[in-house]
Amino acid sequence: MPDNSTVCIVDDDRAVLAALTSLLTAEGYAVRAHESARTFLDMIQQDDCGCLVTDVRMPEMTGLDLLEKMKERRVSMPVIVITAHGDVPLAVDAMKQGAIHFFEKPFDGHALLDSIRAALARGESEPAPDAETQMIKERFATLTKREKEVLAYVLNGLSNKTIAHELGISVRTIEVHRANMIKKIQATSLAELVRMALIAS
Repeated sequence: MPDNSTVCIVDDDRAVLAALTSLLTAEGYAVRAHESARTFLDMIQQDDCGCLVTDVRMPEMTGLDLLEKMKERRVSMPVIVITAHGDVPLAVDAMKQGAIHFFEKPFDGHALLDSIRAALARGESEPAPDAETQMIKERFATLTKREKEVLAYVLNGLSNKTIAHELGISVRTIEVHRANMIKKIQATSLAELVRMALIAS
């Protein structure tokens, strides 16, 4: 059985590994850091953990590849992905494959800790309860056609300026549509917006 007090980290950036290790050990967690997804996979049998935090874009094997390999090997644990701003579409794909959360670099350490605590508490990813699913679908149903268009672009990682160019309207108008969309859906972060959009779809 996985050790629910142990967090595994996979990131090819040594500075990120060191920072995350320091943050988590200060909170009392045991940490096992890996500089590559392949190293993590090679050691997972004797290196079980309660939660995995992984980067998305890495050489040799990406975070998406890692999730696929974990499924193939039937390695089940909550996965949190961290990503650079330009990798939001990849993070969305990772959540479609089962990751429970994602954070954009640079991320808020306290928010990440909260997510890790929740992940360790639940033990493994579970589908959203029917009541939550219905509530989320009802919120998305209130979006206008234009707000849905803006949402699709946001989920593809496009900036407000790029979305405005694509739709032929002003950046200010995009900002208004985006604000209205967030208010209706009641998402407090981009990661939560992505999670709710996946549930709604």
